[in-house]
Amino acid sequence: MSLEPAWIPTKESIAESNPGRIMAGKGFPDFAALHAWSVADRAGFWGEMAARLGIRFRAPAETVLDLSGGVEEPRWFPGAKLNIAESCFAGDPDRPAIVSGGEGRPVATMSLGDLDALSARVARGLLGLGLDPGAPVAIAMPMTAEAVAIWLGIAKAGFASVGIADSFAAGEIGARLRISRAEAVVTADVVRRGGKVLPLYEKVAEAGAPRTIVLSAGERLAVALRASDVSFEEFLPASGVEAAAVREPDDPLTILFSSGTTGDPKAIPWTHLTPLKCAADAHLHHDVRPGDVVAWPTSFGWMMGPWLVFAALVNRAALALFDGAPTGRPFCEFVRDAGVTHLGLVPSLVSAWRASGAAEGLDWSGIRLFSSTGECSNAGDMRWLMERAGGKPVIEYCGGTEIGGGYITGTVTEPCVPGTFNAKAAGLDFVLIDEDGREAETGEVFLVPPSAGLSSRLLNRDHHEVYFAGAPAGPHGEVLRRHGDRIERLPGGLYRAHGRVDDTMKLGGIKVSAAEIERALSGIGGLLEWAAVAVPPEGGGPDRLVVFGVPAPGAAPDPEDLRASMNEAIRATLNPLFRVEEVRLLESLPRTASNKLLRRLLR
Repeated sequence: MSLEPAWIPTKESIAESNPGRIMAGKGFPDFAALHAWSVADRAGFWGEMAARLGIRFRAPAETVLDLSGGVEEPRWFPGAKLNIAESCFAGDPDRPAIVSGGEGRPVATMSLGDLDALSARVARGLLGLGLDPGAPVAIAMPMTAEAVAIWLGIAKAGFASVGIADSFAAGEIGARLRISRAEAVVTADVVRRGGKVLPLYEKVAEAGAPRTIVLSAGERLAVALRASDVSFEEFLPASGVEAAAVREPDDPLTILFSSGTTGDPKAIPWTHLTPLKCAADAHLHHDVRPGDVVAWPTSFGWMMGPWLVFAALVNRAALALFDGAPTGRPFCEFVRDAGVTHLGLVPSLVSAWRASGAAEGLDWSGIRLFSSTGECSNAGDMRWLMERAGGKPVIEYCGGTEIGGGYITGTVTEPCVPGTFNAKAAGLDFVLIDEDGREAETGEVFLVPPSAGLSSRLLNRDHHEVYFAGAPAGPHGEVLRRHGDRIERLPGGLYRAHGRVDDTMKLGGIKVSAAEIERALSGIGGLLEWAAVAVPPEGGGPDRLVVFGVPAPGAAPDPEDLRASMNEAIRATLNPLFRVEEVRLLESLPRTASNKLLRRLLR
């Protein structure tokens, strides 16, 4: 892999950038010096970022950081009062907040004032339902302008949203409703994708959802509702709340889910302070500025949904939302027509555009930079992507739901080498530890807490057991927090990702455990046992899902028939975005003496 830069910043571009302005103001020679300050004085850094971003507090904090409970349980801005949704509405109410479009639909714009008003009406409607204070309210629908207003309305009402991907099967929706104890659900009747009409309300109802508010994806509802449910038009009051509910910094804002290695997905609450991390990452690493237009195909079922809201709105930029599949020509045309300045994506999208020619001939010169997350990047695809916008940089971004953003990423103040990271995320540090517990050039990522954004509890797991128990001490005796990615340190301050070290994988940018995949395959006949692994392709790029199977006695299954059956089972019970690329049959699966499966050997 070449480490030659494909883009080099100029003195002028550095000076104009958000991080460049901070560097100049503090006399830092480079971003590494800025990062060193951000982790040496974490309270000072995060206090300055809250002020710089204009985070609105109803009552001031006693201090920025209280570590009396240790780094596992830090208290950020203790004593403060706020509702983080209010920090999304600073500035001119007439400026664009959301630029939206869809398959066969023209581009439309929602102003900041209109978004504020609609979210306030949603908040009043929710308060009228008689829910418990701070109640979880699930949102399972595509990322549209209405969805953003609903999500912010849930926050304004003082409730905690529960993110559920609209692509999930009923069983996965039900699991998330059960774990979160959601008291209400907001969803759409159907999802329209690529000329197809896919059920959504039907799946939500099958999942045993509580009272549900249903939006129409067309001119009128396409389904009959249960007696307990109501259409969005009937639910929405004529006027909104005058002010958002006042919350504590540690109060739950949204509940997101991230797969562990076994059992149910981890339920991770974001607090009203987690968005400070989202907005700071966007400000310092993705260089989001007032007036920008940020597109990132996502939903509220993935952390990038709420991340996008705060990354754009707190930085006084607009979101660009496309209601449809992002893989084809219509999305690529929307990027042009919406005036997108920042295009975020998962690497598999780039591969799809490159193979199909979906972006050919389009003027993407308005794009100032790309961002990539969710999977390991292919350097060749990223160079191709940069050329679509006349040689603009790609900011690689890697983190997690439990981080509230990234731990390793890029910066526009340093050269861009496709497929690599050129910066640690400001305000957070990490070390690489090898299998012998020593610091290494290639190893497992262990974070050095504390940082704004890092989770401090889980709804359905022991937080200490998941992230801290058994972790080695840092090179200077620091308490380390387990993360699970495998990273290689390269010359020149660069890094390269090598996927996960545990049994989780990222497929289509979504983290899922091997256990979840294998449970979905439990009804497949002809196999005695099976194991799912994610295999990175040669030269980098999105992981390939490969299933190894041991035929049952007397059976001779065909691998291609098995693959088709497996994909149908995954589509029906888990997620249609996950696909088995290959099935390999073995006489037995490799195991240790204690019968532990050797997935690394299978990879």
